[in-house]
Amino acid sequence: MAKNYDYAVLLDFYGDLLTEKRRDFVNYYYNDDLSLAEIAENEGLTRQGVRDTIRRAQEQLAAYEARLHMAQTFRTLSQKAALLLSLADEAERGSEAQRAKALERIRAAALELQNLG
Repeated sequence: MAKNYDYAVLLDFYGDLLTEKRRDFVNYYYNDDLSLAEIAENEGLTRQGVRDTIRRAQEQLAAYEARLHMAQTFRTLSQKAALLLSLADEAERGSEAQRAKALERIRAAALELQNLG
C-alpha cells in the first residue's frame, strides 16, 4: 500500500469523526510511520485486517473532504495569505507604480478570499 500523505492532513481535519480504532490506525500509519505489519503486531491483528481498517478510514476521510472541502479551503486560505504578505512586502519596497500594482493585486486576492464563503 503506497502512502499518500494527504490522508495525514485529512486526519487533522476529520479524525474526530472516525472511530477510535480507525483514527489510531491511520495515525500510526501516517504520523508515526509504522508499517502495516508493525501495527498488526502491536494490536494483535493480521496485516490484512489493519490494511482493511486503514482503507475504510481513507475512504471515509475522502468522503468527508468531498462534501466539506475543509482541507482544500485551508490550503487556499494559506496560499492567499502568503500571496498577500508577499504583495505587502513588494508594495513596501517598490516604486509608486509598483505600489499601485501591488495594491491592485492585494484587492483582487482579498476579493477572492471574500468569495470563498
